[in-house]
Amino acid sequence: MLKISQIREARVLLTRFLPTTRLVAAPSLSKTAAADVLLKLECELPTGSFKPRGALYALSVNLARRKISEVIASSTGNHGAAVAYAARTLGVPAKIFLPANPNPVKRAKIVELGAKVVETGGVDLADAFVEASEYARHNDGVYFLNDATDPDLPAGPATIACEILEQQLATEVIYVPMGDTALIRGVAAAAKQLSSTVRIVGVQAEQAPSYFLSWKEGRPVGTATCETIADGLATRTPEAENVVEIRDLVDEVRLVSEEQMLVAIRHLLLEEHIVAEPAGAAATAALMESRESGRTVVALVTGSNVAPDVIRKAVCGETAQG
Repeated sequence: MLKISQIREARVLLTRFLPTTRLVAAPSLSKTAAADVLLKLECELPTGSFKPRGALYALSVNLARRKISEVIASSTGNHGAAVAYAARTLGVPAKIFLPANPNPVKRAKIVELGAKVVETGGVDLADAFVEASEYARHNDGVYFLNDATDPDLPAGPATIACEILEQQLATEVIYVPMGDTALIRGVAAAAKQLSSTVRIVGVQAEQAPSYFLSWKEGRPVGTATCETIADGLATRTPEAENVVEIRDLVDEVRLVSEEQMLVAIRHLLLEEHIVAEPAGAAATAALMESRESGRTVVALVTGSNVAPDVIRKAVCGETAQG
């Protein structure tokens, strides 16, 4: 588990670059969940997601350790944009390996931030990861900042829990989207060290349930595919060490359907005036199906980089396949 000393170090570093994100009341969700619901708006950070926390921290501490000629990442979009942002901020060239036909909003953001883009393989990260790994292996001075396995990165998103518990000490439950698990491992590690009572609920997409299955079984359980509108949750090959950590840290994991995420996107937009992508709305989707019986609950809104076709489906009430 991350030590609280490292998390506090990350907080100090990140205050140089990032604001504290808002924690706002969500009256419509409070009524639905029979609870005091608040939303942590990570979508308001630069690049439109929580990801710059981890990318900035990991790149900063690694620059202090060694000479880095280039930083690279494999990503479905948000992590790539965060690495591009961190690289531009800290003065390092960046290259991002994306799957074929990535989210156009996220791809455009990466390019705008000055990183080179390589598209490769299928719709998930498997081929992009392999190509990025090979590139790093054959080029000296390249730092492969891999979201799922980097040992430093989770200290960045861990700072979210520090902010939540400062903003609302009475927080009893935190709903966290769960893709490659760096976010939930960081948030849960911080929350469990700062509060003896807080409960962590992970949320995965039904069509990409690898870490849900792994959490239940206590061992890595991969899936053949992970085709979901929530590209930020599209993980099909769990890391064994991550499975061990989430088994220790996460109290419950729930699955949400494609339709439930679309409904949550629409609800957040029309009722709370918040733009969220499918992964960013996943925690809200799970909460809308829950009853928390008067508890103080925080749901993370982790990203706002929604593709145009997805937001049309959500707002117009079309089905996920329509």
